[in-house]
Amino acid sequence: MGELQDFQKLVIANAAEVKGLSVGDRAPDFNLPNAFGKKVSLYEALKSGIVIIKFYRGEWCPICNLDLREIQNYLPRIKSLGATLLAISPQRPDDALTAIQKNELEFEVLSDADQDVIKAYNLQFDPGEDYHQRRDLTVLNGEGLKTLPVPATFIINTNQIIEAAHVEANYTQRMGPLEIIHVLERMVKREK
Repeated sequence: MGELQDFQKLVIANAAEVKGLSVGDRAPDFNLPNAFGKKVSLYEALKSGIVIIKFYRGEWCPICNLDLREIQNYLPRIKSLGATLLAISPQRPDDALTAIQKNELEFEVLSDADQDVIKAYNLQFDPGEDYHQRRDLTVLNGEGLKTLPVPATFIINTNQIIEAAHVEANYTQRMGPLEIIHVLERMVKREK
């Protein structure tokens, strides 16, 4: 157990400098393929209302899968508040399909294989040589890059402005569904 904890500490330390975009920043638009290769853009999704973006490491990450399954359980409530959920990883569309099937997801899972969107949201980092010796990201990531996104959640209003952001170097810490719903309720109340 001690060796695993040391390994986790190294990964967290390598991600510590990554801060991501902040509340009040304009969310960069994107046009990414979903699990079936169909392009999905932030701009188009915002026409339907608020957008929640969850950046995750990949379908190989057990904590990411738990997070995606947990948010799926709250999807009806999220949709009732007029929000759309998008998940983005650096994997290929085929891996996004695996994530959808494995976790029984009913929201779009997008592929950012070249990590351009991950970079635009200031989330990309190199987990370090120790990590690379244990896990070959060049095989797991779409374009063979040795970098990952710091897991993050952004809630974006219809003006494309980030209303809430959770960027955490400790990949075991995620913005939970109830916190997301609380932000959505506050946004909806403000709109009335």
